[in-house]
Amino acid sequence: MSDVDSSAASDPVRAALEAFFAPRFAAAEYSTFSVPRLCVAFSGGCDSVVLLDALSRLPLLKERGILLSALHIHHGLSPHADDWAAFCSGFCAARSIALSIVAVKPGDRARRGLEAAAREARYRAFNAHDCDWLALAHHADDQAETLLLNLLRGAGVQGAAAMPEERALNLSCASPDSGTRLLRPFLSLPRATLETYAKARGLDWVDDESNADDRLTRNYLRREIIPLLKARFPSATRTLTRAAAHFSESAELLAALAGEDLGLVGAGPGSSGGVLVRAAFLKLPPIRARNLLRYEFLRRGRRAPPARWLDEALRQLRAVGADAQLRLSHDAIEIRLYRGEIHFLPLPQQRPVPCVWQGEAELAWGNGGRIRFVATEGTGLSRALLENAPVRLALRQGGEKLRLGLAGSRRSLKDLLREAALPPWERAALPFLWCGGQLAWIGGIGSDCAFHCPPGAPGIEPVWEKMQDSFLPGVIQ
Repeated sequence: MSDVDSSAASDPVRAALEAFFAPRFAAAEYSTFSVPRLCVAFSGGCDSVVLLDALSRLPLLKERGILLSALHIHHGLSPHADDWAAFCSGFCAARSIALSIVAVKPGDRARRGLEAAAREARYRAFNAHDCDWLALAHHADDQAETLLLNLLRGAGVQGAAAMPEERALNLSCASPDSGTRLLRPFLSLPRATLETYAKARGLDWVDDESNADDRLTRNYLRREIIPLLKARFPSATRTLTRAAAHFSESAELLAALAGEDLGLVGAGPGSSGGVLVRAAFLKLPPIRARNLLRYEFLRRGRRAPPARWLDEALRQLRAVGADAQLRLSHDAIEIRLYRGEIHFLPLPQQRPVPCVWQGEAELAWGNGGRIRFVATEGTGLSRALLENAPVRLALRQGGEKLRLGLAGSRRSLKDLLREAALPPWERAALPFLWCGGQLAWIGGIGSDCAFHCPPGAPGIEPVWEKMQDSFLPGVIQ
């Protein structure tokens, strides 16, 4: 099929892509030494085939010096999964498009269901992929289905907003403008337009047999309910898509309000960490307090808690004492209370694994945490002492004591922890560095004076970078 023969069919697709990408490419700031990278999430289905083919023909990419690539996620859930990967390889090879194939294993299916587990695995792979933009081929019909599905689940404004055209892929980034941007350039186009393009171009694609399984709620909506709606309301898809856009504006306003409230009641400079001062938080009107709690979950890539959960969380936060061991959990996040502050922690909280240090620059320690070993001179621990005996990292066993200064005495860990004001979840992950049979250093506390590095001598400074907000980034739509 020649370009001339299919030009009319491809016009809506090309026009949509040019309108979507032109302002984004124009506004982007590129490094002098890097090539801007646009990657397509490529399943091999009709929609992603159209997106990748149309982008490969789009002059705008060449004009802007954009490097186009594709990413195929191999879930391994279908007996045809290997065939789909092979199809994607051939499709990309024919167009000289670099393709990465990443195999994933959906986990914890019992807790979240197969679809949700596969989505989480897919987004983990998305976040690990190195690119500036990751484009998905969701279209207007997908948007209408998502809106209906979320409304039937009792979603609020955020859920009714369905899928945004653009957002940060990693929602837990410190800056909303940093990292890879997730793009959906086809949300204005119906499925029929993409199918027309594919047929006019003579394109092949793969069909996922699970799309015909009406036991899956989305398939049931697509195959049974939406056709009935269109029979009565022919413009149902366009109307639902427009409604999602209105809800999206409202969701942005609620997020902006939550960000302002976070600045008012958050703990620490700029309140970027999302730790809330309990007393200030509880002074917010209930509707804004619930909105802020919801925001804290959403910006970490989790689903918003239901209204009953939010009401109960507010009730408990008001009722318990200042030092209560409060623990509230929802969708892999746990809320903890410590010294008048509300903390949001990832679940599960991985217990650090004791290990032997053999000169590595860093070692992993718990939930996204690590211990770095920085070379120094005249500070930290004596390198000579560390090199003359086995060095191991372990967890608290009980009875440990440390002498921090020459003039002081050996003090119990209990006293040292009280002074350091470390919250309980950090205490459970404290790294203890033993040299031979002697305790040399405790993360967050300090080092024993017997191991202090003499002036001018080579030293090692252990640096404990504590448990991070290792939330699953970007799982929501």
